[in-house]
Amino acid sequence: MMGFLFRCVLLWAMLQRSNTHIAVPATVLNCCEGDILLLLDSSGSIANYEFKRLLHFTTELLHPFSLGRGHVRVGLLQVGTNPNVEFGLDVHNDQHSLQKALRSVSQLQGDTNTEAALRVAQRLLTETGENMPKILLWLTDGVQPGDVDAPMSELKAQGVSVLAVSTVHGNYQVLQRAVTPPLESHLYSVDIDTINIITEDLRDAVIKIIRSERLRVVHLTSHSAVLLWRPVLNADSGYYEVLYNSMWKTDPEARSTLPGDSSWVELTNLQPDTTYTAALRPESNQRLFNTLSVNFTTLPDVLSPEVVSVSDSGPRQIRVSWGPLQPARVQRYKVEYGAIPSGDVHTLTLPSQQNSSLLTGLQPDTQYLVTVSALHMNGKERAMSVRACTQEAALPALTDLHLTPVERQEVQVAWQASQEGLKGYWLTWERENSHSSSSKPSISSVYLPPTSRSTRLVHIAPSSRVCVSPVYSSGRGDGLCCTAKKH
Repeated sequence: MMGFLFRCVLLWAMLQRSNTHIAVPATVLNCCEGDILLLLDSSGSIANYEFKRLLHFTTELLHPFSLGRGHVRVGLLQVGTNPNVEFGLDVHNDQHSLQKALRSVSQLQGDTNTEAALRVAQRLLTETGENMPKILLWLTDGVQPGDVDAPMSELKAQGVSVLAVSTVHGNYQVLQRAVTPPLESHLYSVDIDTINIITEDLRDAVIKIIRSERLRVVHLTSHSAVLLWRPVLNADSGYYEVLYNSMWKTDPEARSTLPGDSSWVELTNLQPDTTYTAALRPESNQRLFNTLSVNFTTLPDVLSPEVVSVSDSGPRQIRVSWGPLQPARVQRYKVEYGAIPSGDVHTLTLPSQQNSSLLTGLQPDTQYLVTVSALHMNGKERAMSVRACTQEAALPALTDLHLTPVERQEVQVAWQASQEGLKGYWLTWERENSHSSSSKPSISSVYLPPTSRSTRLVHIAPSSRVCVSPVYSSGRGDGLCCTAKKH
């Protein structure tokens, strides 16, 4: 017993550890592609404790992201008397390296020369020339930030999203003008000791910006794929060109043109279980955009019938249904059914638009094997079978029970009934005891075949109750009774 309890406690501890481990949103890891430049106030107006808390906050904020080219690149620029590039965007390609670097950052002290730092930020964020989302995350106490309106406006004009976190005592009006809308998700003013309460909201805001530039596959079947992207054009500024082909170049490259306000496209007539590469090329006279690309593999082919089911079962009928319905790919369906183990096989041929049929004229309480076959346009044939049972026939009631005296102590018993589902009849009556006139009559019974409709009873006791009951495979049914009159 103690061993069992120990195993339970150990299992509980492992689950707790597992739950703690997955608290970091693992779904974020490969969601995004873009540059995040941290603009960290490292001047003398920031207390050392506050500075360390800001660094710890950034480690928690960035911890879930995959790093490196094709994912998220992170750089750190410190604000002091002179700006200091702690590390550039291409330095850290994994979380271990980034976290170690953030923990080892030393505060600069000195003046808050944010204007000079913003000129460096502009160079870092635009020197690659790559068209991907770019974020400047400004971490500051907001004390005497300087004249930052002009450089911030230039950054935003170049497509950089500006987000800001202020430790409450900052110049809120300057921060409002600096960040890109919407303010409610891009500007945070919070006490340094409770800064962790904004981690998830700020991370979601960052993800919303850098997730959307990627070309993503959001729905995949064996013959189609839906691609989704964030529109960087509008209806008047250009158009998109979509190109796709199988990786093995088995088909000629397909291409289509979409209006500039498009954000998705469905690629059709693809081959099942095949890897494709697709590219989205924004075309505009106003600026140059990078081509986005994605690889995907279609699902294996699904041929009808994939599922066969039965319903509406009765004593003499069964409805059989199948799917998926593929009228463009199927020429016709064939339904074959027969009683198990050796009944006659019946066949129905149905059009490709039909996915169910009611099978009638069946035997009650009988097991059938039903096979649905589809002849496809490419000559392939696919079949699927299912077993189905009809219900027992409804128990018919006996009618018109008559007792007719024939001779002394003899009665002719006759009745009417349906023979469907019957196994026979069970008759009971009181028989006169001939050994003693004072002895009580005895109960007699007899079983008759289902074809019987009458019988003669002898030595029947005066005023005897005569009962006839139908017998089915499930047992004896309700019967009728009459009292025999004296001759």
